[in-house]
Amino acid sequence: MKNRITGRSAFLALLKDEGVTHLFGNPGTTELPIMHALKDHPDLTYVMAMQESLVVAMADGFSRASGKLVACNVHVAPGLGNAMGSLYNASFTGTPLILTAGQQEQGHGLTEPVLYGPLVQMATPLVKWAVEVTRLEDLPRIVRRAAKIATTPPTGPVFISLPGDILNSEAGIELGRSTRIDTRVRPSEDALERLAARILRAERPVIVVGDEIVKSDALREAADLAETLGCPAWQSSTPYGAHFLSESPCFMGAIARLQKVARDVLAPYDLLIALGGDPLRMSVYSEVDPLPDGLSIVQVGLVDNDLARNYGAEIAVKADVKETLRALVPALKAAGGVALEARARQGLAALAPKNWAAKRRALVVQISKASHASPIDPDWLALQVVEAMPDNAILVDEGLTSSRQIIGLRPHRDRYGYHALASGGIGWGLPAAVGVSLANPTRPVVCYSGDGSSMYSIQSLWTAANHKLPLTFVIVNNGGYRIIKQRLLAFHGDDNYVGMDFIDPPVDFTGVARSLGLEAIKVSDPQELKNVMTSAFSRPGAKLIEVMVSNAVN
Repeated sequence: MKNRITGRSAFLALLKDEGVTHLFGNPGTTELPIMHALKDHPDLTYVMAMQESLVVAMADGFSRASGKLVACNVHVAPGLGNAMGSLYNASFTGTPLILTAGQQEQGHGLTEPVLYGPLVQMATPLVKWAVEVTRLEDLPRIVRRAAKIATTPPTGPVFISLPGDILNSEAGIELGRSTRIDTRVRPSEDALERLAARILRAERPVIVVGDEIVKSDALREAADLAETLGCPAWQSSTPYGAHFLSESPCFMGAIARLQKVARDVLAPYDLLIALGGDPLRMSVYSEVDPLPDGLSIVQVGLVDNDLARNYGAEIAVKADVKETLRALVPALKAAGGVALEARARQGLAALAPKNWAAKRRALVVQISKASHASPIDPDWLALQVVEAMPDNAILVDEGLTSSRQIIGLRPHRDRYGYHALASGGIGWGLPAAVGVSLANPTRPVVCYSGDGSSMYSIQSLWTAANHKLPLTFVIVNNGGYRIIKQRLLAFHGDDNYVGMDFIDPPVDFTGVARSLGLEAIKVSDPQELKNVMTSAFSRPGAKLIEVMVSNAVN
């Protein structure tokens, strides 16, 4: 005989069985059945955020910092509307996320009551699958399918609409079982031979890596490939994670999201080896194409939309990056022999004066010239943050203009040590850092954010304080939207910055932080930075450091 269970309790039991440990949410009337059921599921941690966009961003951060499936629950149509910007971010990064929203009871929704909306239609453009539950008996199949779809590459968010009558009804149902599709596939032997032969024919190969390096845990393997070939490796033009081991002698940094700069970087090479992502995703329009004429591409990854997205690939292999590299590197060594070894030694020697480590040494010298500048130079602040962070700390970066040197200063050493804004939709950093910290409770987390970005999601500070997280927010206060000023000046030659300042009145971030339960301090002396940072990063609890920096546009 099937066990009788309510929809609300079945829903939470299903999430837990799918590996979900935290439910991120902001409760409304249509979510009350779930809130009612939480008392029977004390092992599921409920994380409340003070607005739905923060709910999804926190869940997004948790997943990006753990690689796990996450779940979040928001209110009906306006709540889902609030969440859409963060849902866009999660879709961009392929975050495996189950988003649910309460819906009015079936039949009652037909009358279009206050807050009603077509939730499935609203969510559909940004998710892999969207569905409304219409029978309690279907709930297990829907949740199981949603988890499977979200976690199968190309991973991404899914949406389930939960009518109140489904959650409150009771029936004898089987909860079924969880399924995960193993996609750790490697190419056929023929494909590996062709790929190895093509790479060995190249005289000047270059590697460009993307986020699948993190998802497949292939940092060491990617570095092995570069070192085997003695060729340079760059992060793609959307370097929002720890996509390569910075201290590898082959790492060169991140390709700028500027077409001419990217083209100049790639011009010396005759083969682009793209691993786990679209290598050249740009931002602002330019007449210049970032791919140099005649540069051939070979590409490996599981996300078929990224394979030859904008440029045809001579060889495109749909396979797991780690598994492919585990087979490819030995194949290259066997086929290349002593000639490849000699070529690699020569290549590594040529890279030594200009690789990431060499660039970092020069960059530190350059930045240190502004160590006494007042107001504080943003690059000097970035250096002090990096040097004060404990070795095991995680950095969440939404500094935009003030963090332009972060990737050049802080080494990527593990797959979850660095997370940055990916899609361009600002306000992600603060709530994402909360999720990152919840996913890694034994590691200190530093959130480095611009003042403009932080005001999109400042309520996140309360959740950090509420959970007593080992999380420090560093708010870079330049009194405005510096990146927009820069682009207005660069693209239009206009320095009349309408609507780009918030200095009359100024925002008091330390005051806001204290009102939301955080310890807070304001710093304006460049020589105080390192001591303040070191102390904050080493102490428990949620803290905010507001740093007053130069508001110069260039």
